[in-house]
Amino acid sequence: MPGIPLGVLDLVPVPSGSGAAEALHHSIDLARRTEAFGYARYWFAEHHLNPGVAGTSPAVVLALTAAATSTIRLGSGAVQLGHRTALSTVEEFGLIDALHPGRLDLGLGRSAGGPQARSAEPPARDVAAVVDGYTPNGLRIPARFSFAHLLGHPRVALQQQLLNLPGARPQDYAEQIDDVLALLRGDYRTPEGLEAHAVPGEGADVQVWILGSSGGVSAETAGRNGLRFAANYHVSPATVLEAAEGYRAAFKPSADLDRPYVTVSADVVVAEDDAAARELATGYAPWVRSIRTGEGAIPYPTPAQARALPWTDADRELVADRVETQFVGSPRTVADHLERLQDATGADELLITTITHGHADRVRSYRLLAEEWARRS
Repeated sequence: MPGIPLGVLDLVPVPSGSGAAEALHHSIDLARRTEAFGYARYWFAEHHLNPGVAGTSPAVVLALTAAATSTIRLGSGAVQLGHRTALSTVEEFGLIDALHPGRLDLGLGRSAGGPQARSAEPPARDVAAVVDGYTPNGLRIPARFSFAHLLGHPRVALQQQLLNLPGARPQDYAEQIDDVLALLRGDYRTPEGLEAHAVPGEGADVQVWILGSSGGVSAETAGRNGLRFAANYHVSPATVLEAAEGYRAAFKPSADLDRPYVTVSADVVVAEDDAAARELATGYAPWVRSIRTGEGAIPYPTPAQARALPWTDADRELVADRVETQFVGSPRTVADHLERLQDATGADELLITTITHGHADRVRSYRLLAEEWARRS
């Protein structure tokens, strides 16, 4: 459906031969550019211990970007609860909102390895039929990918050791969301009746979003609280339909939202023609491989560097679902893919993440897509 808003999801990628400082400068520049191109939102993800990703603290990067932009909404995609407390999260976003009121999206995610709330058996959901890996309109829905091979991985264990708060009482995700919302409203109470007031933070004019990859805890928590929901096609394409419909099935109207509202993410590379875009996207497969092996995201390679890396059938299988669902091509090709994604998921917005080695190529990709999307409106 042409005309729905497009947003940006930025991991602050570090290209090979570069460093974190240059990556951050490029991200702030990209935010300014995409604001001018007409994108509605600019979100920063949170990742840790990844040599090729510099976005470790969304709130810090948001504060810097807010000072360099004026109209585009800025947000986290997402703050990983479990790495921070509800209070520190509300206070951080309250500080930014105090100086840039009414522009912030507080996107909340569930960090891996933390305690998880148990959800009831999910109800039957009216998801689009998938036959031979495709929805009726041609959207690719691959087989589920399992991260079981990373259980007990030393790097994953180290990340949890370094990020988890020592001695803190484990809190499940739904409890953390409840605390965030209560602190924002100003009605936080302990079971013993003690009050807590976040200043700044209480009453902050922020939109709260929940990010999720399936129809489980995150989708149900978003729906139960009447919050906006972001479903991750670019991370977990196999479960995007159940994530969106799980959220809708659980949705209850709130003071801020009277109907479900969904954005869906997509990994995209656009160039003047399909061949040029495929060349720019050459580094994507080895970059995904580095994440899925537990190594951590490598600095994003040039096409020549990517082609020189050793590659096996096992590597291809490891990244197949992500490579198959990355939208790569001319503006027309990619916009057609995005229309299918919107149609299959019923998305109210789409969230675009683009990584290329060259900053100018990344800027051009977002510009070309915005121009094509505007022509279809």
